[in-house]
Amino acid sequence: MTDLFSTAPTPPLAEALRPKSLDEVVGQRHLLGPGKPLRLAFEAGRAHSMILWGPPGVGKTTLARLTATAFGCEFIALSAVLSGVKDIREAMETAQNTLDQTGRHTILFVDEIHRFNKSQQDALLPFVESGLVTFIGATTENPSFEVNSALLSRAQVYVLKSLSEEEMRELMVRAQSVAQLGLDFDARAVDTLVGYADGDARRFLNLLEQAQTAARSAGVSTVDVDFVNNAMTLNARRFDKGGDNFYDQISALHKSVRGSHPDAALYWLCRMLDGGADPKYLSRRIVRMAWEDIGLADPRAMQIANDAAATYERLGSPEGELALGQAVIYLACAAKSNAGYKAFNAAMAFVGNDKSREVPVHLRNAPTKLMKELGYGHAYRYAHDEPHAYAAGETYLPDGIAEPGWYEPVPRGLEGKIAEKLAFLRKLDDDAAQ
Repeated sequence: MTDLFSTAPTPPLAEALRPKSLDEVVGQRHLLGPGKPLRLAFEAGRAHSMILWGPPGVGKTTLARLTATAFGCEFIALSAVLSGVKDIREAMETAQNTLDQTGRHTILFVDEIHRFNKSQQDALLPFVESGLVTFIGATTENPSFEVNSALLSRAQVYVLKSLSEEEMRELMVRAQSVAQLGLDFDARAVDTLVGYADGDARRFLNLLEQAQTAARSAGVSTVDVDFVNNAMTLNARRFDKGGDNFYDQISALHKSVRGSHPDAALYWLCRMLDGGADPKYLSRRIVRMAWEDIGLADPRAMQIANDAAATYERLGSPEGELALGQAVIYLACAAKSNAGYKAFNAAMAFVGNDKSREVPVHLRNAPTKLMKELGYGHAYRYAHDEPHAYAAGETYLPDGIAEPGWYEPVPRGLEGKIAEKLAFLRKLDDDAAQ
């Protein structure tokens, strides 16, 4: 019988359902299934240093604790947000004392290891190298960029994935049976909760706990979608505004536009808007896409992208977001060319590696008598006075530079016409040289 006067806190649902063995873990079958890497590591009977990389709520802390339990090790947990070098040294002293007094090895778990700076990460190295502790780090950021190479080389990286919808429903069944929520959920309510949990098990369990509390207050035993929408606080889905997930979605948006797939481009744009991405940042990226992947094949794309950005500045959210959507659709459907982008990069690379060359005398400005006497501007041919407004055979590059051919227009959109004109002008040059 529950003691009504007990002062012991009731653990959150996420903590109450924390797995006690690998078989209770929901998700991560690619690591924990039969014959998979982490399962084999556990079965080998020897702990090793590792970095668990994945989004929030996928079991990183749980796996670290299960490792300590499976190998009979002491478990010390540090948060990189709250800890420093002093805390690391104290943890190492505790590990040494434990080893000396009981012979038990220690697993040091560092949550959010990417928050440690270089000196803090370096402070871990001697103890990991000596084998005093087995290091397990958890991170939501790409360890290739956020973890020192020396520490990274001493740890196996395991990539954890967000839970699938099926795995989230499996978690719900477990919550109903183990935690006795005492509630029924209709199918649409479950779909809504699963959608807002966005693959985060801890967030999903918190939502179930919130539903239980709200249902008790309202005196309802069946939770439907209307109750979920009206009685619960549903925050925006998880969105990493600065990490890999953010840049992966930007990449997907850009590549969908480049690939001329308007629906996919809209999907990624709306995913980012829904997740809380800054629309001003997205508008800047859209302008960049227009210049990089469409260019002169359809100059209207640049104008539409700029107009969409200006429209958002004027209207704000959510009205201005429609302009961004329209721009993304147009860019995805527009003729594509990266000829200007490639030409610019090639010219910048050439200039960056080349010497400083003098401007040819005939191209120099001659605003004074002395400059004219020195020949500045002499023999310059005014293009407008020539047939076709083109000085056939004239050169405009510094002496010693052959025609580089950086700009090669594609046969699409307006650039097809540009290609025809340039071919005509090159023929005039050839004729003038004969």
